[in-house]
Amino acid sequence: MISGAQARALEPQLQCEAAVLSSSTGVVDSHGLMLSLLGGFEDAGGMVAYQSPLLSAKPIGTNAEGSFELTIGGADGMIIQTKLLINCAGLSAPALAQKIEGLAIDRIPKAYFAKGNYFSLSGKSPFSHLIYPIPEPGGLGVHLTLDMGGQAKFGPDVEWLDIEDESRINYTVDPKRGEGFYEAVRRYWPGLKDGALQADYSGVRAKIVPPNAPAGDFYFEGPQQHRLHGLFNLYGFESPGLTSCLAIAGYLKMLIKESASID
Repeated sequence: MISGAQARALEPQLQCEAAVLSSSTGVVDSHGLMLSLLGGFEDAGGMVAYQSPLLSAKPIGTNAEGSFELTIGGADGMIIQTKLLINCAGLSAPALAQKIEGLAIDRIPKAYFAKGNYFSLSGKSPFSHLIYPIPEPGGLGVHLTLDMGGQAKFGPDVEWLDIEDESRINYTVDPKRGEGFYEAVRRYWPGLKDGALQADYSGVRAKIVPPNAPAGDFYFEGPQQHRLHGLFNLYGFESPGLTSCLAIAGYLKMLIKESASID
C-alpha cells in the first residue's frame, strides 16, 4: 500500500487518495505467447486441426475405461477416439459441453456475454505504469494498459450483450461509448483532453454468471462432479485466464492425475 503522495511521485498526472503498487506487474506479447505454446505442443507430438468443429462426443466402452468417440466436422470431417477429453473452449465451452452425450444438462452452466471495449490514446502515454481504478460490477474497470510498443489503451468497459449464441457477437467498437470512457478515465487522470481517444478493439468475457451477480471464479469440472471418466470441462475462464494460463494447465494436470489414481 502506498499513499496518494507516493503514487503521484511515481505518476505525477495520477489523481488518487491511495494505491496498491505491484512492482512485478508487466505486459506480455499474447500472440507471441500463444505461438510459443503452439510450438512446444507440436514439438511434443501434438497436432492442431483448425476449422474442425466438434459435432458430437459420446462415451464408449465402460465408464471405467473413459474413452470417447468424437465426430469432427469441417472440410476433412473425421471420427476419432480419445481417453481424455478436455473442453477448454472459452466462450464456446458451455455450447460444446451440450454436444457431449451422457453429460447432464443441469451440469452445464449458462453462458453470458459481456463485451469489453477498448479505446486507444493518441500521442505519448502520460504514465509508465499500468493504472487500475476500483473494479466495477462485471469487470476490472476502465484501466490504462500499455502495449509492447508503449502505446496507451483504456478499457475494458462492461457492455452486456442480449444474445444467446456467440455467433451473434459484433466486435465493432461503437465510438459513442467513448463518452463514458472520458468520464471514467478522468476520475484518475483529470488531464485527459477531449478528442484524445479513438475506438480500438473489443473482446467478450467468457462469463457463467449473469449481470449484477457476484463475480464468478474459474470452474474446473471433472469426473468427481459429472461421473464421466476422462472428461474435464473448464468454464468461466475470463481475465486473468491468459495471465494464469500456465498455472491453470498445472492445476488441470494435477486434477487429471488425481482422477486417474482414484479410478
